[in-house]
Amino acid sequence: MFNLTKTTVAAGIIAIAALGGANPAFAGQCSAAGANALANAPTMPKDVTETVIGAVDLGKEIKVDGRQLRTRRLVVQPGGIVPLHSHADRPALIVTVSGSITEYRSDCSAPIEHHAGDISREADGISHYWINQGAEPAVLLSSDVFHGK
Repeated sequence: MFNLTKTTVAAGIIAIAALGGANPAFAGQCSAAGANALANAPTMPKDVTETVIGAVDLGKEIKVDGRQLRTRRLVVQPGGIVPLHSHADRPALIVTVSGSITEYRSDCSAPIEHHAGDISREADGISHYWINQGAEPAVLLSSDVFHGK
């Protein structure tokens, strides 16, 4: 049977709390927070294919009529562009599956380079665009709460 002193238990709780409260650095996140007007942002897509690979009608599931939870697979060829768009009222999470891609974002004054395994959180009215400046296609999985059928 264990015979732990109050001091040992308290030290363990403090260590766990310290670890749980740590703010890890995530790859692919903004390193220069600040407003970005996105001047001269591209408005037309270039060399991007998009396939819806799954969707759930949220009206039927959780009574959020007119909304879907959908996941798309995007392939952005080298030099390809996902044009400027907004995430007002359309939160999303995007995972870079392979390749790399550069994101230009309204709340970050410097470009964000996303590599395989990185995730981008898009919410609260974020506007942004993406350009593949690499030598290989960038494959992304985008899950969002979408207005539509």
